[in-house]
Formats: sequence, C-alpha cells, structure tokens
Amino acid sequence: MKSIRLKIENKKGIALHAYLELPANQKPNKYAVFAHCFTCSSSLNAVKNISRALTQYGFGVVRFDFTGLGRSDGEFADSYFSANVADLIAVSDFMAFNYEAPSLLVGHSLGGAAVLYAASQLDNVKAVATIGAPSTVGHVTHLFSHGIDAVKEQGEVQVNIGGRPFIINQEFVEDFDKTDLASVVKSLRKPLLIMHAPTDKIVGIKNAEELYLQAHHPKSFVTLDDADHLLTNSNDSNYAGNMIGTWVQRYFKTQENTMLNTSGEQLVGHLNIVEDNFTTTIQSKRHSMIADEPVSVGGADFGPSPYEYLNAALIACTAMTLKMYAERKKWDLKEVFVYVTHSKKHSDDLGVQSDMPKYLDYVNKKIKLIGNLDDAQKKRLKEISSRCPVHKSLVSQVVIDTTFIND
Repeated sequence: MKSIRLKIENKKGIALHAYLELPANQKPNKYAVFAHCFTCSSSLNAVKNISRALTQYGFGVVRFDFTGLGRSDGEFADSYFSANVADLIAVSDFMAFNYEAPSLLVGHSLGGAAVLYAASQLDNVKAVATIGAPSTVGHVTHLFSHGIDAVKEQGEVQVNIGGRPFIINQEFVEDFDKTDLASVVKSLRKPLLIMHAPTDKIVGIKNAEELYLQAHHPKSFVTLDDADHLLTNSNDSNYAGNMIGTWVQRYFKTQENTMLNTSGEQLVGHLNIVEDNFTTTIQSKRHSMIADEPVSVGGADFGPSPYEYLNAALIACTAMTLKMYAERKKWDLKEVFVYVTHSKKHSDDLGVQSDMPKYLDYVNKKIKLIGNLDDAQKKRLKEISSRCPVHKSLVSQVVIDTTFIND
C-alpha cells in the first residue's frame, strides 16, 4: 500500500494534516474518510489498521486530524463538534475536487457521531460505519465537566482530559448541546453499520442500542466482543476494518479492483507506459507490490526501485537463513538487522584480477546480531549468511531464458 501525505484547508483557513491510504495497485475504486475519536489523532494504531484494511477492499482512505489535534493547525478549543463536522465536509470537498468524492464515512467514538451528522449533509456519501459511537453528542462533556463552571466564570480554562491538558472555552462547551443526534440518525436513510463492544467502559453498549433503534433499515450491528474503547489490540481493529470492508460491498456497485493473473508463473509484472510512466505493478498469487523509480530520475516514487527489491530479497533471505540456523543450533539469537547497498565499482578498486578492467556490481552487506552470542558463534553466523539461497544465486552464473507471449 502507499500513503500520500495531504494538507487540506478547512473553511476557516486552518490546515488539516491527512494521509491518503491507497490499495496495493494505487488505483482505488472508491474513497472513504475516517474520523478519529475525541482528543485522539489519525496516528492512533486503530485508525491506521482500519484504514489500511479497507484498502484491501479497493478503497482509498483519508485519515486526518481534526482542528487542533495531531498535526493539524489550530487550537483544541476550536475542535468542538460542529467544527469537526465542518472539517469532515472540507475533507470531502477536497477529495471531490482533487480525486473523487468519498462514498463511505467511518467514525470512531465522537468521530462516529460526527460522520453521522456529516453524512446527512453530503449527498455523495452512500454508507456510514461507526465504532464505539455515542448516541448523543453531549456524551463527551463528562470528560471535561470539572471545568465547565470555571469556563462560565473565566471564559477560557485548562482542563485535563485523559491525562493531557487542553484549553476549552464557552463556545467549545455550548456547542456539544446544539446537535440532536437522534433526529439526524432517524432522518439519515443511508446504510448504517454500528460496531460496539459490550464491555466498552468509555461509551457504554447502551449507546449502540439507542443508535440502532433510531436508525432506519438497512442497518446492521456487529459486536466487538471484549475489545476496549480504543481498540488497542490490533486484532480488534483489523477485524473491524475487514468487517466494514465486507459489509459495505452490499451497497456499492460491484467493481473488481483488478489484480494481475500470474498465468501459472511465480510473479507477473505490468507497466502501462501511457498512464503510469515507470510505476510497475507486481503480483504474486497472494501479494501485490509496486516498483517505481525515484522522482530524481522521472519516477513517481510510489514504490522501491528494481535494485531496492533485489537488495530486499538478499536482506530477507539472509535474515531468515540466520534465524533457521540459530534455532537449529539452539543459539540465543533474538534479532537480526541486515543492511545492504548496491553500487557499481571498478575492478581495480575492488582488487579483482581481470583480463579487461571493468565496472562490477558491488553489494555491501552489513549484519547486526542481537542476542547472547560468543565470538565463535558470530563468526559461524557470518559464514552462514553467505549461504542463503539468494546470496548464492547472486554470486553464481544465472541463466535467464526470455520468450515472447503472443496474444
């Protein structure tokens, strides 16, 4: 997959920090926007895991930081609920202008409430999924209730939310009571998936019940079993992402996110020169990869270069070979780092005897071993590192048989 960093300006001129996660082949069939939870950011592991899971279903997914949170500009006091909704609409407008309008909104916790409201304002949104969402916008006010009286007296105060200091003001406090979320959900009339954990201690399961009863069909509920509110266990967030990806297919026109057929070979690569310049799609039976050239030589830098893939094969094979050998010997090898650089060097500089001096491929491989190993064991592992299959292929005579396939 590929992440593209975006800066999106909202209607107040505040720059929102965002990432666009793309499918492996860089060509989304449709787009989604993810709204994070109250006081969180788009860098939360759950947000990244769910967004990246959705790319496997052909989505390009924008995960962004609300005003005053994460890497976005602005103050937290400006991140009241209606401002969150305005940020979502700004992101939708940006995507419509620069890519394609999002058809799916996904929201976590208060972000779930925000996507419900935003979906009611955006005709391009065809489906909504919420995770651990409250049934009322004012649900979060208990998190800063200790500062509400002080706000009335002082106008602006610092409060502690989740162990972190935030500045809030009167507008921030009052805005949470302005939205009747129940009426919004009743009138939404768009496919809705509600996901919630029965053991959620931050936003109780009763909220999911209330949202479900308020919504019209088609509506669905999926339990997240024993997950916590922030989905800190990656298994829970990956499950949530895959469930959303599967569920939403019901409400979208079927589109194949075209993957290449290996035609019985181990790998196939495809380059559409007219559309993609250097960007080459590589497909095995189970995995997709992208190869490209750096911007400095005219590429788009969507993926590693061909020689970087060659280096990667040597790195992976070396590390795995050392693991297997150390395990067989029952040696205390805990981690392996392999560093590889490929270049061209003259045979004279390398001290290689040659009838005709010439430039040779030169691979510099460095290994770092972590574990309780003595010098003799390290020496032996260095010898073994040169016996991995890829290393042996690179230093041996290789025969490449090329044929053309006629259509």
